[in-house]
Amino acid sequence: MISALQDDEIDVGIGLTEGWVAGLGLGKRRGASGGTKKEEAGYKLVGTYVETPLCWAISTGGSGTQQGERVKDVEGLKGARMGVSRVGSGSYVMGFVLADTKGWLKDSGDPPFEVVPLQTFAKLREAVNDGTADFFMWEHFTSKKYYDNGEIKRVGEIYTPWSSWKIVAQDAHDQRLPDMFEKINQGIKYFEEHQEEAVGYISTNLDYSKEDAQKWLKTVKFAADVKGVSHETIEKTIEILRKAGVIEGASVGASSMIGISSSS
Repeated sequence: MISALQDDEIDVGIGLTEGWVAGLGLGKRRGASGGTKKEEAGYKLVGTYVETPLCWAISTGGSGTQQGERVKDVEGLKGARMGVSRVGSGSYVMGFVLADTKGWLKDSGDPPFEVVPLQTFAKLREAVNDGTADFFMWEHFTSKKYYDNGEIKRVGEIYTPWSSWKIVAQDAHDQRLPDMFEKINQGIKYFEEHQEEAVGYISTNLDYSKEDAQKWLKTVKFAADVKGVSHETIEKTIEILRKAGVIEGASVGASSMIGISSSS
């Protein structure tokens, strides 16, 4: 979505907080004489879609695999091979959140795990069963189906230290944004007032069982008014991304990333 915003293919996007903040911290690099030039990322944070954090499940190989037998709990993951979709992704960043909570981050800046990029959820599941990786992290309810069928084993969980979904726009002053915010608010209100219909849609279209869809609904709180973003939330995200080496430089701050603050 970041590329689509930068290439003027879309005007707005809704995605995970850490992904948007990482993109804003990195900016857009274009070729220039003598190297590359960092430019503006091409979008700003303008809204908050989901106020609750995201639960990332920590998974290893299923029963009978070497990883499944060896990895008993989170404490056994220090220095292990961590499968990620890509460097800088949520599955990568959350490894550093885990290491930070456990005191495993090294002063030298070296990663607390050996990182193994694997692109897709399916390849991550394969990797912990064939020995390519020792563990990976993915959203809990998306993973649960594969715990239930024994393909992978759950050894723990960790929540993002920030609210999980944000709205961005190419132009924070786009005159269409107020109408968009209002329509999203109306959609959220309808969703929350028609829970049975929501469960039916989720269990039919999103590969969740009815029971899991009902449980998921209890864990998610959508914003009552999606307009605006908290500076505190973004500063916390920047802090973790800096520890993960995704964002460099002390000059990067929330003010430069937010187009519409929650106090606006």
